[in-house]
Amino acid sequence: MSLSRRHFLQLAVAVNALSLFRAGTVDAEPEIGLKFAPPSPFSFEMLKALARERASREYTPPPQPDPAIVSQIDYDAHGKLQYRKEAALWAESGGSYPISFQHVGMFFPKTVIMNVVEKGMAREILYDPHLFTMGPEHVAKDLPASPSAFAGFWVHESRKGSDWKKREPWVTFLGASYFRAIGELGQVGLSARGIALNPGTSNPEEFPDFVSFWFEPAAKTGDPVTVYALLDGPSLTGAYRFLLKRTRGVVMEIEAALFLRRDIERLGIAPLTSMYWFSETAKPTAVDWRPEVHDSDGLALWTGVGEHIWRPLNNPPRVMVSSFADKSPKGFGLGQRDRVLDHYQDGVRYHLRPSAWVEPLGDWGEGAVQLTEIPTDDEIHDNIVAMWVPKEPAAAGKTYDLRYRIHWLADEPFPSPLARCVATRLGNGGQPGKPRPKGVRKFMVEFLGKPLAKLPYGEKPEPVITASRGELSRIEIEAVPDDVPGHWRTHFDLAVTGPEPVEIRCYLRHKDEVMSETWLYQYHPF
Repeated sequence: MSLSRRHFLQLAVAVNALSLFRAGTVDAEPEIGLKFAPPSPFSFEMLKALARERASREYTPPPQPDPAIVSQIDYDAHGKLQYRKEAALWAESGGSYPISFQHVGMFFPKTVIMNVVEKGMAREILYDPHLFTMGPEHVAKDLPASPSAFAGFWVHESRKGSDWKKREPWVTFLGASYFRAIGELGQVGLSARGIALNPGTSNPEEFPDFVSFWFEPAAKTGDPVTVYALLDGPSLTGAYRFLLKRTRGVVMEIEAALFLRRDIERLGIAPLTSMYWFSETAKPTAVDWRPEVHDSDGLALWTGVGEHIWRPLNNPPRVMVSSFADKSPKGFGLGQRDRVLDHYQDGVRYHLRPSAWVEPLGDWGEGAVQLTEIPTDDEIHDNIVAMWVPKEPAAAGKTYDLRYRIHWLADEPFPSPLARCVATRLGNGGQPGKPRPKGVRKFMVEFLGKPLAKLPYGEKPEPVITASRGELSRIEIEAVPDDVPGHWRTHFDLAVTGPEPVEIRCYLRHKDEVMSETWLYQYHPF
C-alpha cells in the first residue's frame, strides 16, 4: 500500500506536534469529558512508514512534563490521581470496553500521546487535569495542558452486564513499553514488553518507549480491542498492532514491524518480565516469614522438535543468562504452577498470579529462548526476563516483521500430555543417621500426570538423569505417599566441587516410552 507524502506528514504532525491543536479547536463542554484535536488520516501501513522514517533520523526522546513537578508525584501522590471513570473513552457508547488513562509520575515521567481512530481518521485525546481527581493541594494541578501528562492506559471490563467502574482493568499499558493483563484467576502479576534490548549484557539495558497509542473499539463484547503503538528509542523504532481479546483470561495477538537504528548486542523479542525471590526449592534461613514469594516459578518451553521442558527459576548469586537454542519454537512462557495458598501464606494472593505464554505465529527460524536471572533481596524488584533472541546479529538498518500471541492464563494453553514437574526441592546429601558428606546436595523432583497413573501395577518409571559436571549417586524413584494417582518423585545426590553452576537434566520413562516432560535445573553450589 503506497503512502502519499501528504498523509505521511499528517500522521507525523499528529505524533510529534503535541501543542499545535490546543487552541481554538475543541468544542467547549460544560461537563467533564474528553476533548479531541482535529482528525487526520491513519492506518497501520501509515504507522509502519512513520516508524521506518523515524529510524532514519537521530533519536529524539518524548517530551517530559515539568520534571520539577513530576518528580514529586511519588507512589502515594500518584495513587491520589484517580481517573474519572465517567470521562473514560467509550464510557457510554462506542466500544464495549471503556478505556481510562494514567497520569505521569516519578516512575513514568514521559508524555504518551493517546488517539482514537474511527473510519480511518485519528484524533488526539487532549490532556485535561480535570479528568483526574486531584485536589487543590495536589502538586499535579500546576502542570500545564501541554505537553500531555498522559502516561498510559487501562482497558476495563465490558460496560454491558458488569459494573466495570468497580472492577480491575483487564489490560494495562504503563511505563516504557511495559504492559500486562489479568489472568483467569482474577490477578495481575508478571509483565510483558514491546521489546528488550541488552538485558544481562555488559552494555546498559535500554528501555524504548511506546510514545503514541491509537485505539479502535470492539463493536461488541467478546470482540478484540485494537491498539496501535509507536515504539521509539535510541537503537530502534517499531510499529505495533495489538488485538486484545477478553477470554477466560486474556489473549493478545501482536504484529510488530521493527527498524534498527544501531547494532544491538542482544535483541529480545516477545519478552516477559517477572519476579522470583524464593520458593520451596531453596530459601535462605529466616529471610522472610512466608514459605514462598514469587510471581512466576518456572520457564516452560515447547521446542521446535516437540519437547516440553520445565526449568524452575533461581535467585542466583550473580546475574545469569541461560540460552536454550532452538529452531522454529512452538512457544515459551513464564508460569506460576504452585496454586496452593498455604504454600505462600500471603494476602497478596501470589497463588493466583497468571502465567503468560508466547505463541509464535509463523516461522521464527533459528535462535534461542534466553532466560536472564538477576539476584534480588526483596519482592519489589522484577528480576526475571524470558525472551526469544534471533541467531542472526541485530545490525543497524535491519528490519523485523513479527507476529505472535501472548496468552495470559492460569496454565499453558497447549499443555503437554506427559506428566509434568510439580515440585523441586534441595537438601543435604547422604544418608539420614550418618555424617553428611561435604559438597553433596540431594535433589527431589516430583512429577504428576496421567501417563504415570496408567503404569501397570507394581511397575515403576525410570528416572533418566544427567549433569554437566560432578558425580550422581543414590538415584531412587518412589510413589509419593499421598494416594494421588500418577504422583511420583525421584531423588538423587550430586557431589560437586567448585562454585561454577551445574546444569542438571531429568525425565521419567517406562521401557522405551517417555512418561514426563523434561526437568532442567541450574544448580549453584554453596
